[in-house]
Amino acid sequence: MEHIPSEELATVIRLHQLYLDSDSTGVRANLRGSDLEGANLRGAVLADATLEDANLFGANLEGANLKGANLKGANLTYANLVGANLEGANLKGANLVYANLKGANLGRANLKGANLGDANLTYANLVGANLRGAYLREANHKDANLDYSCWPLWCGSFGVKVDRKVAAQLAYHLCRLDCDDPEYIRARNAIVKFANKFHRVDECGVLRQIPIIDADTEQATRNEMRARAQPDIIIAEEIEE
Repeated sequence: MEHIPSEELATVIRLHQLYLDSDSTGVRANLRGSDLEGANLRGAVLADATLEDANLFGANLEGANLKGANLKGANLTYANLVGANLEGANLKGANLVYANLKGANLGRANLKGANLGDANLTYANLVGANLRGAYLREANHKDANLDYSCWPLWCGSFGVKVDRKVAAQLAYHLCRLDCDDPEYIRARNAIVKFANKFHRVDECGVLRQIPIIDADTEQATRNEMRARAQPDIIIAEEIEE
């Protein structure tokens, strides 16, 4: 892995800015496989740049513009990405363990198979993000926006830290399943009040309790109906005599 000196890195960033400005002297940044461990890239403009498989361990990318950048397989362990713009970025398989993504924009980002264990995603924008197969254990998603994102339903999402907003959102989706199993309906009815705290309930609809009709209830209803009908039969028999 090639280490990029700070002076050379500054030149790459300068030429990339010219490329983004459609200047004929500009060159699109290609830092694929580069060693940028601990690099200071605060506020750097690397939109649409190639950083695939780059080593950005502990790098400072606070406020950096990485919109549409290719960070596939990149090592961003302990990286500072506070307030960074990663909208539409490709982070497939990237390592973001302990990364600080507070307030980062990850809208429509591809995080498929990414490792976000213990990452800080508070106040992050994850609208439309692809989290399929992402490892989220102990990641902090409090106050994050997860609308339209793909939440991973596997053990890698156990222990995710969320706030009431996200918890209610997930509860609402659970309660909107079409399942007639009595055990599910009981569990659903137990949390439906909390699920209705979903921040988009006015748009999606208020949930109601579902009546439980299981075999025992149905049999009890039949027995009750028979018992109610029996006196009428006795009276009818007495009249006939």
